Amino acid sequence: MTPLVTRVLLADDHPIVLHGLRDLLNSEPDFRVVAEAADGAEAVRLAVDDKDIHLAVLDVSMPRMTGLQAAQELQSRRPDLRVLMLSMHDSEQILYEALKAGASGFVLKTAADRDFVNACRATMRGETFLYAGAVSALVRDYLDRVRRGESDTLDPLTPRELEVVKLVAEGHTSDEIADLLVISRKTVDRHRANILEKLKMRDRVDLTRYAIRRGLITP
Repeated sequence: MTPLVTRVLLADDHPIVLHGLRDLLNSEPDFRVVAEAADGAEAVRLAVDDKDIHLAVLDVSMPRMTGLQAAQELQSRRPDLRVLMLSMHDSEQILYEALKAGASGFVLKTAADRDFVNACRATMRGETFLYAGAVSALVRDYLDRVRRGESDTLDPLTPRELEVVKLVAEGHTSDEIADLLVISRKTVDRHRANILEKLKMRDRVDLTRYAIRRGLITP
């Protein structure tokens, strides 16, 4: 059942965006922003610690852990939590991955003033909210994959490998990545080698371009 007042977690690394979204929701009688995060890891921690949060609104591109990675984590640790994704980019691949990650909706920041509150309400009703043009994008993407004989558009990387790619693209050294992920330098190097092999790529530059396309970092 939809609660009388939905308790919301907002996650975005831009304070101005957070402020605007908070004002939009708090002006509505059926929403109250109760927590805010500047990255995906913090969003996961807050949502797991506070079981009374009903809705998590996650920006796709955030430091440490993206909104997509956070959504995947929350899907396994808080399956009762509703998730709505935000993005600056009208990207078919990001849209597809957001839905695969367990998000109930996807809103473009450029249309947030028009769509955001309605998207939050639809998400809480258990409906899927997609921005204008998203349905046709999904259909087009599906048809393209069928023509290519593909069963899935996602690259064959594990969640841990995606974490490593993101940190590599952000400029972290192998030692720094090992510290951040609490793994050994040898394990980091093995992940990097496996990633390059799976993606048929050569170096950090290729991985950075890939991370931008996947929405792991913002160019």
